[in-house]
Amino acid sequence: MNSKAKIVFDADYQASRLAEGKIYLKQPNMQAFLKAIGDAEGADYNLKYGGVKGKVHDKYSFADFSTHPGAGYGGKATPAGMYQITNGTWADIGSRIGLTDFSPDTQDLMAVEILRIINSADDIVAGNITSALLSASRRWAALPKGPGLPSRYNQPYMEYEQFIAKYHSYGGLGK
Repeated sequence: MNSKAKIVFDADYQASRLAEGKIYLKQPNMQAFLKAIGDAEGADYNLKYGGVKGKVHDKYSFADFSTHPGAGYGGKATPAGMYQITNGTWADIGSRIGLTDFSPDTQDLMAVEILRIINSADDIVAGNITSALLSASRRWAALPKGPGLPSRYNQPYMEYEQFIAKYHSYGGLGK
């Protein structure tokens, strides 16, 4: 069997996952966690990899949300949007939940689906943020693994205390 074979999800599965994702997205802890991820990544809904949040006329910004915007800095790396979703992840998650654009709403729902896949979503809703970070830090390089722990990757990251402060500032509860 070809390990790169594309999995096709039926419409009922997609509709169910999308509806469940929308329920998760309404949860205050989830909203706060997503905003804190965006802060940690230094990202915004309209920025490709290499873009600077708040910079006017940034050459790595985009306005077409009809599809994934493609590569940013260096011309090869494809992380983009608030959660630095790569082109491959966009295609995979989009096929799971039946979304094909890259609008801010779609980016939020894709991030929720990622958190569901890595089994962090229920921890976030319950306020078990330390537990959620343990797995979420595998997916987002700018996240710490937990209290007093660095990122899993050799790059800048938001320290745990700062992440928790951001999370709380957005209305999140728990630690």
